[in-house]
Amino acid sequence: MLSVAQFTAALEFSIVFVALPSIDRDLQMGTVLAQWVASAYAVMLASWLIVAGRLADRFGAARLFVHAMALFGLTSAVAAAAPTAEVLLAARAGQGLAAALLQPAALGLLQARFIAPVDRRRAFGIWSAAGALGLALGALIGGLLTVLSWRLTFAINIPLVVACAIGAIVWLRHAEHPKPERPIPLRAASLATGTVLALTIGLTAAADRGWSSPETLLGLALAVVLALGVLTHERRAAHVLIDRGLRRAPSLRLGALATALYMASMGSTYYLLTVLFQLVAARDPIATGLAFLPLTISVAFGGPLAQQAMKLRSDTAVLAAGFALGAVGLVGLAITTTSSLAVMTPALVLTGLGNGAVFTTMFVIGTRDTPADHRSSAGALLTTTQYVSSAVALGCLVLVLGAQPTSASTATALALTAALAALGGGIALASPHIIRAEHPPGATAEDDNRGQKT
Repeated sequence: MLSVAQFTAALEFSIVFVALPSIDRDLQMGTVLAQWVASAYAVMLASWLIVAGRLADRFGAARLFVHAMALFGLTSAVAAAAPTAEVLLAARAGQGLAAALLQPAALGLLQARFIAPVDRRRAFGIWSAAGALGLALGALIGGLLTVLSWRLTFAINIPLVVACAIGAIVWLRHAEHPKPERPIPLRAASLATGTVLALTIGLTAAADRGWSSPETLLGLALAVVLALGVLTHERRAAHVLIDRGLRRAPSLRLGALATALYMASMGSTYYLLTVLFQLVAARDPIATGLAFLPLTISVAFGGPLAQQAMKLRSDTAVLAAGFALGAVGLVGLAITTTSSLAVMTPALVLTGLGNGAVFTTMFVIGTRDTPADHRSSAGALLTTTQYVSSAVALGCLVLVLGAQPTSASTATALALTAALAALGGGIALASPHIIRAEHPPGATAEDDNRGQKT
């Protein structure tokens, strides 16, 4: 049930990319505004995840999960029937809010139900692989559905949501709900939401109207002011948005950094390849969806391979290998933007293998040392960095691509994502000794988890 929910949330993020040109034509949005069909989801998801994590810790992950699935189904139906661009963007924001409630609830339930380190690693591997597969299949399914109607890319969520709701009724009806303890810092959450929103608006305006336009300058200035407000609140407030104990967990810091670099590199591939295949190469939606097939299949293999590799090598070594594969694949894609699909296939396969490996490993690492009473909040922090990075990366990539994307500008954008993937690999390689230093001599993170269980 939890894996289907994760698959659905990830699918809904990437499925719209192939449908964007059709949505743009039908609702007359314009290329820059159409980008907000993806960004509205990512911004709302990123902005409210940490608060959602606190809500799950306070009121119970099971209860929050059920409410999140209901909201996701409702907003998906509104998006599928949206008569105007404004209604669609509002529905996409609602989907992002529902996904924000869903992610930490699912992570909290995973950590609560699978206590033993071996079982937890396997459960997180399956759950993460479902998310990676959802991201990859989004492009393929989106292409096939868009031929019939782009509205089906939103309607497809409804049967998946119903399946999860039935599962929740069966498996979660006896779940315990923690009693309220600490207040939720809504002021800090609002400041964080405004920061991400203002930054994305500023970057979008820069792509559309230039860096010196009033909209660009106002958006970026407002983002700086709001970000300073968040930092001031977190330094001085009694009830902070990100618990101070979580900030000291080295594995969580590495996991958060990995999720950010993943989404800015391999996670951005779906948008860039959609631009390349549809806007530059003028492929139709079905041809675009089928062009993603090598990437999709290799993502499906990358997750299980990473799970097996973690039995033989350290988690950080597998993470570094995943980033390295992704970086090589992205370089290959940057070189072959003007080539046939057959020439691009090896690069697509490498990118997909790295994609699946990193997505599977980064959540295992990030939640390894999480205290029991902060499980949902830690998961929310990981996913927050993932989607904040996505929203900002999309804004930056729009700048690189320009108003009329070409194969050259797409190659430049892909090369930039390859550099970010290489950076992720380097950080992963440098991290094992930092993490081990936080444990007593001879102890491991698994020993700590066993101690917490005892």
